[in-house]
Amino acid sequence: MTDKNYEKFLETTGASRNLVEDINGLLLDGNCCREIKTAKSGFTVSYLLQDTKRTLATFVCRKTGIKIRIFPQRLNEYMEFLDTLPAKMKKENIKASACKRLVNPNDCNPKCVMGYDFIMDRERYQKCRYMAFMPSITEESTPYIKRMLQNELMQ
Repeated sequence: MTDKNYEKFLETTGASRNLVEDINGLLLDGNCCREIKTAKSGFTVSYLLQDTKRTLATFVCRKTGIKIRIFPQRLNEYMEFLDTLPAKMKKENIKASACKRLVNPNDCNPKCVMGYDFIMDRERYQKCRYMAFMPSITEESTPYIKRMLQNELMQ
């Protein structure tokens, strides 16, 4: 059943299909398991790390195209990588909402998982975990997305 849903998801990816399949292969080879759910905007395809059961990445369908939300847990180990991102990917991160819980813990639900506190181009950012690191899948962004995921998959 999951594979049938994955095929249906792939049909919605349009020109990004090969890029999505490339990232999917990397994650499955990296010992992740895939979960597919249907949402009103389309499919959400999540990849969970087998050992921790934590979500590493999720493909999300938007009107503007396919995006991937990455949940980096080891960002501090490779933060300098963020300086190498293309301008468009940097801009997407800068535009992401601030993490209210990092800025003022009383402003957000205490059950909310805190966002990311990181430095990019010598500037500090505190961004929401559900809005940051959610690049569009493009020819330009895919090598950087894969590199970031590989950094997360390293044991």
